[in-house]
Amino acid sequence: MPVTPDELCARLAASGIAFHRTDHPAVFTVAETAPHRDLMIGLQTKNLFLKDKKGRLFLVSARSDARIDLKRLHERIGASGRLSFGSAELLLEKLGVTPGSVTAFAVVNDRAGEVTMVLDAQLVTGEEVNFHPLVNTATLRVRRDDLLAFLRGTGHEPLIVDLPVPADGQSG
Repeated sequence: MPVTPDELCARLAASGIAFHRTDHPAVFTVAETAPHRDLMIGLQTKNLFLKDKKGRLFLVSARSDARIDLKRLHERIGASGRLSFGSAELLLEKLGVTPGSVTAFAVVNDRAGEVTMVLDAQLVTGEEVNFHPLVNTATLRVRRDDLLAFLRGTGHEPLIVDLPVPADGQSG
C-alpha cells in the first residue's frame, strides 16, 4: 500500500524534518498553481515521471520555470535513448501517485529502488522548495537539506543536473 499524505507528514516530523503545509484546491499543472503562489514562499517545482527505451524509470524534479528538453535530457542523466512519459498505471504502481500529484516525496513508495531521482541543480541552491505531499490538494515547503535527507533516507541518492531556466521567462 502506498504511503498516505498524513503518513508522509508523520514520517517527516518523526525524522525531524520541518515543513509548512498549504492546502489549496486541486491543481494539475504548474500554471494552475499561480493563484495560490502568494501563500507559498520558496521555489515552485514541476515533476516528471519518465522512462527510457530500456524501461528504466526516472523522477525528474525541477524549478517550475526550468526548460526540460525531453529530446536531450537522456544525455544528461545517463538514460538509454530518448525519454517518454510513464503511463498513469506505471506511475501509480511504482510511486503510488496519480498524474497531477507527481512529487519528489513519491520516492517514499519506491521501496524496490526502481526509480532514479533526478533533481534540478537550481533546487539545491539553499532556497526552500515546494512539493505536493502525494496529493495535488496541498503543498509542503521544506528546506533543501531536509529534502536531500528525506530522499537519501528512502534510499534515493539524487542525481543532480543543471536544467536551465530560460532568460526570456518562457518555460518548456
